[in-house]
Amino acid sequence: MGATQETMHHVGTLDMFMKQIGRIVELNGEQIAVFRDSSDRIYAVENKNPHPKGGPLAEGIVSGHYLYDPLYDWKIDLTTGLVQAPDTGQVKVYEVKVEDGGVWIGA
Repeated sequence: MGATQETMHHVGTLDMFMKQIGRIVELNGEQIAVFRDSSDRIYAVENKNPHPKGGPLAEGIVSGHYLYDPLYDWKIDLTTGLVQAPDTGQVKVYEVKVEDGGVWIGA
C-alpha cells in the first residue's frame, strides 16, 4: 500500500538536491538520506548504514540507482534498499514523488 497524500511530506524542490550527492532531511524525528541521480530521479533511504558498525549514508556517492557507502564501500540498491553481494543487509526505503518541481517523501 502506497503513501496517501496526507502522509507525503514536502522536503524541498528538485534543484535543492545536487546530482549524485546525498542530502539529509528530517521527518518525524528520523534522518533520511535523499539522493538525485544523473537522470534526475530522486531516492530516499534511512541515513543509517546497515553495516554492524553503522554510520551515515548521506555522504555516499550515487552511480545509476546504486549508492556506494562512504565507510565500508558497500553497494546498496536505492530502489530496494538491499546491500549487494558479497555483503548483506538492507536499509529502509521511502516512497518519493516529484511533482511540479517539488520533492515529496512518504513517512
